[in-house]
Amino acid sequence: MIVALLIFHGLLAVALLGALTHQALSVASSGARSDRRSFSFFDRFRSVNSAAYATPVVLMFAVTALCGALLYPKYRVDVRPALEDLQLRAPNGIFEIKEHLVAVGLGILPGYWFFWRAPLAPEQARTRRNLTWLLAFLVWWAFLTGHVLNNIKGL
Repeated sequence: MIVALLIFHGLLAVALLGALTHQALSVASSGARSDRRSFSFFDRFRSVNSAAYATPVVLMFAVTALCGALLYPKYRVDVRPALEDLQLRAPNGIFEIKEHLVAVGLGILPGYWFFWRAPLAPEQARTRRNLTWLLAFLVWWAFLTGHVLNNIKGL
C-alpha cells in the first residue's frame, strides 16, 4: 500500500511540476512575445493558456500534499532514523525545509487561485507571475528533495 501511494504521489508531483513549469514559463515570456508566428519548441512550450492551469495546479498541489502527509509517518518512523544513524544531517535538514515550503505553498494557494480567476485584470499580471514563480520554485524544491531522499533510503 505504501509503495503504491509513493508511486501515485510521485506521478502526481510530476504532473504538477509540468503544469507549473508550463505556466511559469508562459507568464515569464508574456511581455516578450512578438507578432510573428514562431514555431520553435520553446515558443510553443511557453504559448500555453496560463489561466487554464490555475485550478488544476491548486487541486494537484492539494492532493499531492495530502499524499505526502499520508506518507509522512512512514518516513518519520523508518527513513529518518536510518538517515540519522548514518549521520546524514544534510538530507534531513533539506527535508525539514521541504516540509516548511510545502506548508507555505498551501498558504499561497488561495491567493494564487484568486489572482488567476477570470477575468484576468492586466494590472495584476505581476502578482500572478510572482505567485506562479514562487509556487513553481516550491514545487521544484519539494520534488527534487523527495526524489533524492527516496534514492537515499527508499520506502
